[in-house]
Amino acid sequence: MSHDVYESPLNSRYASKEMSALWSDQAKHSTWRRIWVALAEAQNELGLDVTKAQVEELRANVDNIDFNVAAKYELELRHDVMAHVHAFRDQCPTAGGIIHLGATSCEVTDNTELIQMRQALHLIRRRLVQVIDVLAAFASKYRDLPCLGMTHLQPAQPTTVGKRATLWCYDLVLDLEEIEHRIDQLKFRGIKGTTGTQATFLQLLGGDHARVSELEKRVSAKLGFEAVYPVTGQTYSRKVDAQVLAALSGIGQSAHKMGSDMRILQSRKELEEPFETKQIGSSAMAYKRNPMRAERMCALSRFAMHLAGSADDTAAVQWMERTLDDSANRRLVIPQAFLAIDATLILYRNIVDGMVVYPEVIGRHLAEELPFMATEEILMAGVQQGGDRQELHERIRVHSQAAAREVKEFGRPNDLIQRLQEDSGFVKVDVGATLDARRYIGRAPQQVDDFVEDFVEPVRKKYVGDLRGATEGLRV
Repeated sequence: MSHDVYESPLNSRYASKEMSALWSDQAKHSTWRRIWVALAEAQNELGLDVTKAQVEELRANVDNIDFNVAAKYELELRHDVMAHVHAFRDQCPTAGGIIHLGATSCEVTDNTELIQMRQALHLIRRRLVQVIDVLAAFASKYRDLPCLGMTHLQPAQPTTVGKRATLWCYDLVLDLEEIEHRIDQLKFRGIKGTTGTQATFLQLLGGDHARVSELEKRVSAKLGFEAVYPVTGQTYSRKVDAQVLAALSGIGQSAHKMGSDMRILQSRKELEEPFETKQIGSSAMAYKRNPMRAERMCALSRFAMHLAGSADDTAAVQWMERTLDDSANRRLVIPQAFLAIDATLILYRNIVDGMVVYPEVIGRHLAEELPFMATEEILMAGVQQGGDRQELHERIRVHSQAAAREVKEFGRPNDLIQRLQEDSGFVKVDVGATLDARRYIGRAPQQVDDFVEDFVEPVRKKYVGDLRGATEGLRV
């Protein structure tokens, strides 16, 4: 790592080496060469003047790239693809003359990016599956631990810690479905020439349309794609990039929501993210235990979410068969979106793996609000004991306002239950029995069980191989 030039923190601090390697110069330009090999091999098979010996010479040098030579050529030629054609030619004296035969730059650049995106989507899918797995396990463990529900960030009907976790988990299940869809829909640009008409290849193959189609099928198959985009300009539609980055943005949205919830809950001391033995929370305030991982997860998610808008803009401004204003933008946006979401999911799993739950604090917060929530049940019980519904409702309203004043203005404990127990209108009601929080969580535990069985278990079975491996060695 150099310390006198800018290095992207996505590589140096956040994303995995595996994701960084997918977008490296070596991976990119080796793939360019694999495409040139596949093209030459298919041309040989279809009878063009390309020999097997030439194909093998190219194949032997796929990963043997002299980047310094390529850089010198690019300074002179001002064209990155042709610079690498010349660098490849220098290493392949016999085959140099047939490299890139009939092709345009997007034959290598676009197809390479589609290969990289497919590989990166598979890695993102693996990370998603792993987070879903550990989050579902957490939900099952705390399926019936009552906690204070929140709507509008204000106290609401109780739920359970596990049920709340299923909300986070289901967002990721939806993201997984979208990632699976994008993988299934991703196709190869194919071999289509300068404006997508395949005119040059038609000329090379003597005007034989069937052989041109066969050439494209063979090249695509050699590079692992069964389907190609039916029509392109010089590039495949940039809407594809927008759709892929929208899926990554969706993961960012889910992670940001969970990270925000986690930060609030850690502030309330109900949940806590992992904290290392020698970790420092603040350089000034030695007692601090800041939710730095959740905060970082939110930061990276927000970055990826904003990148999706850039892909939208690029898709919208591609004039006619293509303009080059997409190039520099895509070099930045596509790899960084994948790197950011890779880092986000690594953090997400790490947080859930080491998440600490504080039942006593959760119970205290719930107990502080439960008297108000119990009033409807107390009201119904009073009516069943012969009371007048409207009269009892008014008594509860008056006592609730008085108890709230004690809490808000004087900082005293909530004494609503005591007030109701001393009220003659509720003398026949077992008011204290209404303070069992489990009476108010409805089917939350069963909903956790059903969710895990119906939605998570199929994921676990389908991707059992992806559940192996952990976050050891990954930066968090």
